[in-house]
Amino acid sequence: MGFYIPYSDLSAKARTVDNALTSLIEELEAVNYYNQRADAASDDTLKDIMLHNRNEEIEHAVMLFEWLRRNIGEFDEDMRTYLFTKAPVTEVESQAAGGGASGGSSPSLGVGSLRR
Repeated sequence: MGFYIPYSDLSAKARTVDNALTSLIEELEAVNYYNQRADAASDDTLKDIMLHNRNEEIEHAVMLFEWLRRNIGEFDEDMRTYLFTKAPVTEVESQAAGGGASGGSSPSLGVGSLRR
């Protein structure tokens, strides 16, 4: 991703988070590459290898998501809100806040969470 603030001005935690986020991006790019290659493969054995490799990259990405969840509270909060739910993703936030189905529009733009 690169640094937008001079490296020396960043805390050790910010540099570590950047490392994790950059690694996550790279893992997700690898998932996409292997997924496309598997889709285009005309040889079944090669397709199986590409799918295996894709699944390994998914595992790596999920491990990084877990590290982010454990180290950035907002990841933990949002993952607990959105992951493994049955409601339409666009309605999960309003249901978690007790607002029920929102018909696709949220009563808040979430700006309040920026005030922390």
